[in-house]
Amino acid sequence: MKLNKLLKNLDYKLVQGNLDVEVDDIIYDSRKAVSNTLFVALVGYNVDGHNYIDDAIKNGASVLVVSKDVSVDDKICVIRVENTRHALSILSCNYFDNPTDKLITIGVTGTKGKTTTTFMIKKIMECSGRKIGLMGTNGVYYNDVYFPLDNTTPESYEVQKNIKKMVDAGMEYMVMEVSSQALKFNRCDGFVFDYGVFTNLTHDHISDFEHPTIDDYIYSKSLLFQRCEHGVFNIDDDNFVNMTKNATCDIYTFGYNKNANIWIKDVKLIREKKVIGIDMELANDINDVIRVNTPGKFSSYNAACAISVCHLLGASVDSIKKALVDFSVKGRVEPVAVSDDVTFIIDYAHNGVSMESILTTMREYHPKRLITIFGCGGNRSKERRYEMGDVSGRLADFSIVTSDNPRFEDPQDIIDDILSTLKKTNGKYISIVDRKEAIRYALENAQPQDIILLLGKGHEDYQEIKGVKHHFDDKEVVLDILKESK
Repeated sequence: MKLNKLLKNLDYKLVQGNLDVEVDDIIYDSRKAVSNTLFVALVGYNVDGHNYIDDAIKNGASVLVVSKDVSVDDKICVIRVENTRHALSILSCNYFDNPTDKLITIGVTGTKGKTTTTFMIKKIMECSGRKIGLMGTNGVYYNDVYFPLDNTTPESYEVQKNIKKMVDAGMEYMVMEVSSQALKFNRCDGFVFDYGVFTNLTHDHISDFEHPTIDDYIYSKSLLFQRCEHGVFNIDDDNFVNMTKNATCDIYTFGYNKNANIWIKDVKLIREKKVIGIDMELANDINDVIRVNTPGKFSSYNAACAISVCHLLGASVDSIKKALVDFSVKGRVEPVAVSDDVTFIIDYAHNGVSMESILTTMREYHPKRLITIFGCGGNRSKERRYEMGDVSGRLADFSIVTSDNPRFEDPQDIIDDILSTLKKTNGKYISIVDRKEAIRYALENAQPQDIILLLGKGHEDYQEIKGVKHHFDDKEVVLDILKESK
């Protein structure tokens, strides 16, 4: 593609060179440069792409997009912009022929619930006979294609590349998780979402490497609603006003507030043979009772959010009911059928807050015993392991403390840290370092009406030990143990 076409809709200054040159690809990692590539010098927290310009040129890059003064051979074309991250987004949109123009786009942001909500939207639309792709924490999905991602929302080049694949595969819709980092660092610039969705916002991701303040976090999230046509909002959330005050989209709401467009009028907890979930009574724009095969009040928010979006997209109530009655997402409050009278759930809860949330939710189903199997990741804040030990000790009837992703730490050292706070509670416990054996112990000692929660790894399919990722999928392990026991 000619450089002048790639630069469409981008404010820039031609420092040197010719705009009539051919560009074969766009890269932002100098190691991936080959002949006739355009190198974008991104500026990050720890790495400045401008420091790798010489390497990019040496590897074949013939065009540079920069935000700083550079001195290079006059054979190299240099484009100066104010923000290279914004530029990468615009360039990527143009390079992939603006694929977002060719389908309906749905962006979901929020602290919690993004993954579950996007998968609910995907399943409802598929039950409506529509073709929809998904991009988020668990990876990219369309038709029978799946591949993982490194980030919830990848860099803008990958965003556009993946959407182009969906368009080429015949997708009519695309739903994606939009992280606060993606909005803050321009990964979704260059196009307008048809629908923007807000699940909730809690104090999270506040650090030197993410958002320095809660105000910065809130502002970053709110940017989505200046970049979409239609907004769908959780009216009950404390930050509803912050999300909508500068919004340029129209506003549609869901929640327990009776003024919501989709009003959650009542919720009943359901626990039957191999089923644990809720019955939601909805009113206002939809008047019906919908069963959702995921437990707890937070599930009603995720479901109402997805229902709101799909209702606006024209999905029928019958399609919504069909999709949600047997819904599950890998590693997100995911039920595993282990017996008729024991409930076994795998979840990604890996800190004190998320652990307390799921334990409190499951306690509402009045189990005979509430049992946890969990560890904590190594080479991360020790506060997390102390908090998890305390929460499990207080809220579970029995804790099985095991290994998670120890990384470069000794698994027993992490377990000892967890036990240091768990022992201060009245909770009963055992520690089993080997995660598979910990799961086996829970299954072999389960009693009728127990709820067992396998926490921490969720959708992950590995254990990281001494810098090496070994295949380990919690659900696979559970099923293997059940098979072995037969």
